[in-house]
Amino acid sequence: MATAAVAAAWVHRVHDPGVICPLRTVTGIPCPLCGGTTVFLELGAGRPGQALLANPVALTGAVAVALAPLGLGARWWELAPKTRRGVLVAALAGSELWQLVRLGVLRV
Repeated sequence: MATAAVAAAWVHRVHDPGVICPLRTVTGIPCPLCGGTTVFLELGAGRPGQALLANPVALTGAVAVALAPLGLGARWWELAPKTRRGVLVAALAGSELWQLVRLGVLRV
C-alpha cells in the first residue's frame, strides 16, 4: 500500500487528472468516498495530516484493511451483522457530511 501511495503521488504530480469521482463530476455533489484517492496521494507525499482532512473515513478504512491480516479483522467479523451495518451506515453518513462541508456544498 505504501509503494502504491508513493507511486500514485509521483504520477499525480506529473499528470493531474483532476476530479475523478463520477458523481461529483456529473452533479457537483461529492460521494462519501470522495477524497479517497487524495488520502493515498497525501500519504504518498508524506502529508498524513492532509490525508486525514481529505477523508477520515477512507483513511481509517485503509488502515483497517492494512491491519486486518494482523488479527484485527477478526474482531470486525465477531460483531453482529446489524452492528456492522450500523457502523458502516454511520461512517458513510458522517463521511458524506464531511465531504459536503469540506468541498463547500454545505455551509456550517
